[in-house]
Amino acid sequence: MISPLAYVDPSAKLGNNVTVHPFAYIDKNVEIGDNNVIMPYASLMSGTRMGNGNTVYQGAVIAAVPQDFCYTGEDTIARIGDNNVIRENAVITRGTHAEHDTVLGNGNFIMQGVRISHDVEIGNECIIGNGSQVSGNCKIFDRAILTSNVLMQGNTRLGSYSIVQGGCRFTKDIPPFIVAAHEPISFYSINTHVLEHEGFPETLIKHIAQAYRILYKANTSQNDALLRIREQVPNSEHINMIIDFVSSSKLGIIH
Repeated sequence: MISPLAYVDPSAKLGNNVTVHPFAYIDKNVEIGDNNVIMPYASLMSGTRMGNGNTVYQGAVIAAVPQDFCYTGEDTIARIGDNNVIRENAVITRGTHAEHDTVLGNGNFIMQGVRISHDVEIGNECIIGNGSQVSGNCKIFDRAILTSNVLMQGNTRLGSYSIVQGGCRFTKDIPPFIVAAHEPISFYSINTHVLEHEGFPETLIKHIAQAYRILYKANTSQNDALLRIREQVPNSEHINMIIDFVSSSKLGIIH
């Protein structure tokens, strides 16, 4: 299943039923699992660790050298999970230091021209839209969406089930379950359509909406808002996700 026109370093470790198309490049210090498809002109550079069932399209680069002045040339890792789609010309950069990998979880869809920088952590079933840029040390939680041409500045976080509308940029954290929009970016609404699609009960969606009304509309401090959410909104795993995300934010959340 490996084209004679592809380059595969003799030391690379490939699993079963891997298809490597002509002109693909697989470097030394690469390990990939079963049932992966590597399209023409895709490059898996040193430090790639890939699970099973992924498809890497033309021109994509996995485990590119970090664009970080702190990088000293050590062997570092870009860790890709299972069943991801990585489209044309996307670039995923490996970690800056050996103790911290760049991580892409399972079932993600990385669209054309995306750049995922060093030491980024992306969860499961996320969508990163065409041309979006995820800067170094960012974290994207499960089932979050960046639409096209979003700029996610370094060290920021995007919460689960949230969506950022096209062309936005942000320098603070975006909590879970919301839609972020406008320039400058701000809270727009809760992400009702996606939550309904994912099977969230109507009552839970109302509780999430109530929590965000307190957080964004109550004209009170963030700490007071979190106390009011604890007191006034019925407790659940998802309400605790909001509280934990906001209270743990180092950069603060968007307005």
